[in-house]
Amino acid sequence: MGTQIPVVKAILQANQAVASENRAAFDRAGLLAVNLMSAPGAGKTSLILAALERLPPSLRAGVIEGDIASTLDAERIAARGIPVVQINTGGACHLDAPMIRSALSHLPLPDLDLLFIENVGNLVCPAEFDLGAHLRIVVASVPEGHDKPYKYPGMFQKADAVVLNKVDLMPYIDFDLSAFRHGLSILRPGIPLFLLSCRTGQGVDEWVGWLTAQLGARRGDHGR
Repeated sequence: MGTQIPVVKAILQANQAVASENRAAFDRAGLLAVNLMSAPGAGKTSLILAALERLPPSLRAGVIEGDIASTLDAERIAARGIPVVQINTGGACHLDAPMIRSALSHLPLPDLDLLFIENVGNLVCPAEFDLGAHLRIVVASVPEGHDKPYKYPGMFQKADAVVLNKVDLMPYIDFDLSAFRHGLSILRPGIPLFLLSCRTGQGVDEWVGWLTAQLGARRGDHGR
């Protein structure tokens, strides 16, 4: 067991080095990269599609889809005419920075304003691997229950914002929003929380407005 910690540290350090290279590539292209993380079925793909429908026409987005298997989500994105690359991990429970680096050559980075990276559905491993994205967004959903921040603190502690999806189901599910908010406040005081429903469109405009503001701020910092 004594060799486990050094081995894990070496893996994470190697990943971090590539993540820094990815971030530099995103900065050169002048785009905002967003890492979307959630449990399976929370609605990451639906959130991306909802955002694509509401982005200003002048902004162009691309997508990297991460799944253990299949291309189902990538096909939904491609059907909208959006540049998309599928990464199948073959069993790995998360994306890592080298996987992202391998996908970048298949995307027109200089032409993009936003890059959505949909991570593998998992509330543990993705939190440990920096991909080089500028923002880490955790997508939770009402059917999962309000206890997720308490059960998976590592994920929520590293988030830059949280999206609570499927709020249209709240009248039918025993979900304590105040308890959910309290869990977030313990882990990340002041973190932005967006209450929305991809099915009804509730709250999606606020989410997209925040994203475009983040893009504008980043471009202002980098002079683009």
